[in-house]
Amino acid sequence: MNNLKERTKKFALDCWFFSRKIPSSREYNAYVNQLIRCSSSVGANYRASQRGKSTADFINKLKIVEEEVDESMYFLELFIEIMDQNIEEAKKLHTEANELLSIIVASINTARKNSKPK
Repeated sequence: MNNLKERTKKFALDCWFFSRKIPSSREYNAYVNQLIRCSSSVGANYRASQRGKSTADFINKLKIVEEEVDESMYFLELFIEIMDQNIEEAKKLHTEANELLSIIVASINTARKNSKPK
């Protein structure tokens, strides 16, 4: 899972670098701030999940990661619709977010399955 730790950190950094390319205005800044916040929360909460005190705690923290990735996807979708440039970069970030979301959901499902008494 160390790979996922690095991958979620790279996602946050890539969103930050993408955000630097967005024009500065009151309207854009609101979305930029949200994207930076939720994309960086993905990696921070994933790291926290790896220190979960129980299976329930692990799952709960992964549910937060799921929400933050989905929120990142939402803001990337907004940028894709409103921007005239850097759309391909936003689409690549959206694809990465979707892949991270799939991995996290699969991890949650596996953890739930493995925690059920046999």
